[in-house]
Amino acid sequence: MNRWSVNSDRIEARINRLAQIGKISETGVCRLALSAEDLEAVLVVKGWMEEAGLTARIDAFGNLIGRLEGANPDAPAVMMGSHIDTQPYAGRFDGIIGVIGAIEAVQTMREQGIAPAVPIEVAAFCDEEGCRFNKGLFGVRGLLGQLEEGELARADKDGVTRLEALVAFGGDPSKFAESVYPPGRVGSFLELHIEQGPVLESLNSPVGLVTGISGPLWWTVDLHGFAGHAGSVPMPLRRDALASAASIIAGLQTLASRDPDAPTVGTVGSLQVFPDSRNIIPEHVRFTVDLRDIDLGRRDRLEAELRVLIDEAAAANGLTYTIREDTNSEPRYCAERIKDAIRASAADLDVTLPELMSGPFHDSLAMSRYCDYGMIFVRCKDGISHNPKEFSAQADIALGCELLYQAALRLCRAAAHAPAEPA
Repeated sequence: MNRWSVNSDRIEARINRLAQIGKISETGVCRLALSAEDLEAVLVVKGWMEEAGLTARIDAFGNLIGRLEGANPDAPAVMMGSHIDTQPYAGRFDGIIGVIGAIEAVQTMREQGIAPAVPIEVAAFCDEEGCRFNKGLFGVRGLLGQLEEGELARADKDGVTRLEALVAFGGDPSKFAESVYPPGRVGSFLELHIEQGPVLESLNSPVGLVTGISGPLWWTVDLHGFAGHAGSVPMPLRRDALASAASIIAGLQTLASRDPDAPTVGTVGSLQVFPDSRNIIPEHVRFTVDLRDIDLGRRDRLEAELRVLIDEAAAANGLTYTIREDTNSEPRYCAERIKDAIRASAADLDVTLPELMSGPFHDSLAMSRYCDYGMIFVRCKDGISHNPKEFSAQADIALGCELLYQAALRLCRAAAHAPAEPA
């Protein structure tokens, strides 16, 4: 007999339905933020929200938000959610299970005849991934009034600006201010997500409790040299931007790998070369840097070393350079009271719940600056993510959704009995 309240088959069917929107292979998906495919998926999810009894809307930032009023509609809400935009070469689970699981939690409450004491909100945040405009968490940061100067002017590889894409999507920059959440509207945020790593699988555990999120540092680095004929310019006289980039990339690997016991990771995931010709010395190279660590002090020390490395590599080849900081966040730790709600729910289900940190950032990273947050991880095969081979089993996802549902119930009950804030 199924001891779960959530509907596993409904969850699976919805995951498979979204996987058809932006499908690139049997298991692969490309649904970039603010694209036509993203809008199609948002409208499908909006229908599921309404089926679950939520009042749903798309806000000025492109976020899809559903709300179920509680017995006390003025109380801070319990919010759940994640995102449904994907990387260009993605699987069908990253972000998606957090949105579908949140809808399932609300739909299960209504089917069980449970009326929450406080409001519940479900969010499918816009552009968590950041791959199209090279800066993520756009929707959730917008909702919280944390956007930075120039974000709407960022352009994708085809020259389309975020402003143009947002307006085509149905967003409205003129209404940003009225879409920002005031302090206290949400009291707790819960996010269900695949782990995107191998720890849970190594422990043979279908689910895990997240303790915190590593702080990501994102840079865009530009190296400027001078083009010349590959056959006629002697090696000592060259100003080769790609040669310096190669030494910097290798150096980053060394820095990030220095302490094998540390969770530090460093990645160069995008590189552009100009003029990009076989027999021309590269004049301009642009590449990205992604450096993360749960220990901010260690990450700061590695950042300082990386800056020295870039300076020395540029000087060695007679280059100039610029470093643009795209994202810089300190590590953020989950709230004890929310972790306790998840632990208690796991105990009721007789489920072992390992505790682990998150290397990837999530919408929770931004929400952590607004309210208490907590996360549940679901095991994924071989730790693969951002790849069409990404996979989580139906039973594991259903268990994660059940934990989300049970924890949300606990948080709603606790919020109903919390003392009122002083006027």
